[in-house]
Amino acid sequence: MNNPDHSTTRITQAMILAAGLGTRFKPWTDRHPKALAPVNGKSLLQRNIEYLQQYGISEVVVNVHHFAGQVIEALTANNGWGCRFSISDETAEVLETGGGLKKARPFLEDKPFVLMNVDILTDMDLSALIADHFRHRPLATLAVTDRVTSRYFLFDDRDELCGWRNATTGQERMARIPGAGAGGATLVQKAFSGIHVIDPAIFPLITRDGKFSVVDLYLDLAVRHAIRAHDHSRTRLIDVGKPESVAQAETLFH
Repeated sequence: MNNPDHSTTRITQAMILAAGLGTRFKPWTDRHPKALAPVNGKSLLQRNIEYLQQYGISEVVVNVHHFAGQVIEALTANNGWGCRFSISDETAEVLETGGGLKKARPFLEDKPFVLMNVDILTDMDLSALIADHFRHRPLATLAVTDRVTSRYFLFDDRDELCGWRNATTGQERMARIPGAGAGGATLVQKAFSGIHVIDPAIFPLITRDGKFSVVDLYLDLAVRHAIRAHDHSRTRLIDVGKPESVAQAETLFH
């Protein structure tokens, strides 16, 4: 019997989105990038690099803009906290999540990779997300939960992306209407966790330029391509988006 080849289902590369201005995280971000905000003595960036390393990811691309020099200095001084790192330089203009992904294409276009926001902390089993992605092989698999938030992705019964909803304003944006296929007409809203597994086949399909959100990108692509959900609702997750969330994060992540 031949040994199974796991090389096609193993991910070794990730990108951490760390270029944001962190306007909700003032006063820290008046002098520092949010990526270096400490939680129990470790920066968000270090914690997420170490999280990725638990799952065999040893190559990390970090995009930088706000106080870019501080991020590069921290990575260099700490030898990437054990990872091989590359910098996607957005110092000229911050490109948001979708634009940042597109700019980093030269680092990421050879093999599937994980993309995550630097201000997300979680104990989600990343290997389960990766396995889910390779089982179904969509363009992207999005980590989601059933937590309450103001904005949701909308998925059909097959866990494929159909649209987006702002629960506060009632605004909806639909990429496709469920019910025409096997997915059924039921829409389920899920909160996006800011962690994705992405196939590099996504890059030639990106038609937007400059600054744009990955939400807009996924709604563009979901018209003709599968973007899937992976629910990890029973795990710990916190968006360390505001200074007051640091105290909560410190009770969850030691």
